[in-house]
Amino acid sequence: MSIVKQVILNADEELRYPTPGELRLFQNFCQSGEKRIRIANKLAANEKRLVERGSARFWQRCPVTPSNSGNMRKTASCQRDQGWYIRLIAYCVLAGNEQPLAEIGTIGMKEMYQSLGIPIFNWVEALKCLKEEAIALLGEEDAAEVTPYFDHIIQTLALPGPPYYMNDK
Repeated sequence: MSIVKQVILNADEELRYPTPGELRLFQNFCQSGEKRIRIANKLAANEKRLVERGSARFWQRCPVTPSNSGNMRKTASCQRDQGWYIRLIAYCVLAGNEQPLAEIGTIGMKEMYQSLGIPIFNWVEALKCLKEEAIALLGEEDAAEVTPYFDHIIQTLALPGPPYYMNDK
């Protein structure tokens, strides 16, 4: 949910107008719009480059992996997913928050990779490589806008899932 929608819904739920603080939040969001659009456009324009360089960096660190096995279908699938994550991050930059990740992307991804037999460590490492490439492409200031979203995806994949309970009866 965008910050604009969030401010309006919060105020409406409490039957009030937005507070001065909420209006400043909204104003800051609007003022940063050009920057967010520029960053999202740069990610979109360089998606293929980021994926190619990120994959090369990943294969240096993890040379024995399904995406580097010579099976072009596996390589293409891996790189397709990497591009998809870059697109999700661009959506987050535009929205100004992590909501697109929650609504579109991270729920169920870990379980899907596990069910396909894809090592989660590999995905975490591949995303770290993509993050490093994005930082190099964007520069430090603009990269500060995207790193939290990369970190969110990395943490979602790296952390253990919900606890599994057994019935002891």
